[in-house]
Amino acid sequence: MINIAAIEYYLPKNILTNEDISKEFPEWSAEKIKAKIGVESRHIADESETALDLAVQACEKLFKKYDKSKVDFILFCTQSPDYFLPTTACILQDKLGLAKNIGALDFNLGCSGFVYGLTLAQGLIASGVAKNILLVTSETYSKFLDKSDKSNRTIFGDGAAVTIVEKDDSKEHYQFSVGTDGSGFNNLIVEKGASRNKTEEQPTLFMKGPKIFTFAVENIPNLIQDTLKKNKLKLDEIDLFVFHQASSYMLNYLRNLCNIPEEKFFVDMKNIGNTVSASIPIALKLAFEQGRIKEGFKVMVAGFGVGYSWGAGVLEF
Repeated sequence: MINIAAIEYYLPKNILTNEDISKEFPEWSAEKIKAKIGVESRHIADESETALDLAVQACEKLFKKYDKSKVDFILFCTQSPDYFLPTTACILQDKLGLAKNIGALDFNLGCSGFVYGLTLAQGLIASGVAKNILLVTSETYSKFLDKSDKSNRTIFGDGAAVTIVEKDDSKEHYQFSVGTDGSGFNNLIVEKGASRNKTEEQPTLFMKGPKIFTFAVENIPNLIQDTLKKNKLKLDEIDLFVFHQASSYMLNYLRNLCNIPEEKFFVDMKNIGNTVSASIPIALKLAFEQGRIKEGFKVMVAGFGVGYSWGAGVLEF
């Protein structure tokens, strides 16, 4: 029912290398960071550069190849919006010069955001509301990181990805699996800055890494099996698995836990880092460029993290 017609992404020009971090924290060598996280460098937005700015740059790349007049709905996923209100999607519509008879909305979700965006797009297409949806995933988590937080600064990078999701009746109708466990909300959180805990200080991100790891280990194998079952597929019928690019250690652990062959599992975050909701579409684009996805392939995407929330689905290329 849905087809991924195009993907583009944009990464900020500023680059933070492991060597840069090691100079601030000599106890963490560049090699230690790479071994632990699987990242050598990540892109960081300027102080004045926002998720909207990154999205505009990505869209401008996209519209060099795709007719923007076809877009009839914008879904904008971000946890670092320009304003509490209005929605960033509305501003994006104007900045891109898109038609005014289209829908536009934001949704606040992190590492599972791309998969949830696909479920929303599929619903809009199935209901006849839209045919060609611009799914935007853009994050500037660096703005929430304390300068002394060496752990999270090694993990997260900023970036935006934009995906065209089109109606395509020639494609198989695959079901998505999603889940939520709000009891873990405070294990990955920007606690201050909104209505419950107002502050004049810069809001900062807090993450209990071991808790997030345990959550993923306990839920993702079942998510993969549930998604296969819903779609009446077997593991070996999936040509490639593209998970949220959390960290190489977590990804390899999950791959082994899910019994996924290494040659069918895509990991490439060495020069990007964890870009939250943008990580899966960026990985899909890289997989295309590297010849890891070919016509006719079935690709399972799986996102998981903040919320807690998780989701997976099958895409046919």
